[in-house]
Amino acid sequence: MVNISNEKGSINITGDVFTNIAGLAATSCFGVKGMAGRSKEGGPLQLLRRESMSKGVFTRFGEDGSLTLELHIGVDSGVNISAVCRSIINEVSYKVSNATGVPVKSVDVFVDTIIAD
Repeated sequence: MVNISNEKGSINITGDVFTNIAGLAATSCFGVKGMAGRSKEGGPLQLLRRESMSKGVFTRFGEDGSLTLELHIGVDSGVNISAVCRSIINEVSYKVSNATGVPVKSVDVFVDTIIAD
């Protein structure tokens, strides 16, 4: 959780807010099929539905107030994975920091699956 305070009051932002913003930003990028996740039992990899896409995003808060994000995604077959990942990093960093005011230290993207149509 991040606490932002000033003379007018304070705001607490939970990790769920960051994961939802990051998941929406990542899935809006070209070539991304969706967020990827595994069941708690360690079952097979699956694309997550829109309402649970935040399960493919993990957050870590630094002591300096910065945020590190880890995203697990599935991409379309035939896309340039490097270009897709660069796009995700830029989009997620911008949208999360713009919406919350919290600096994003890094965004790590893991391509867990490639999906053929």
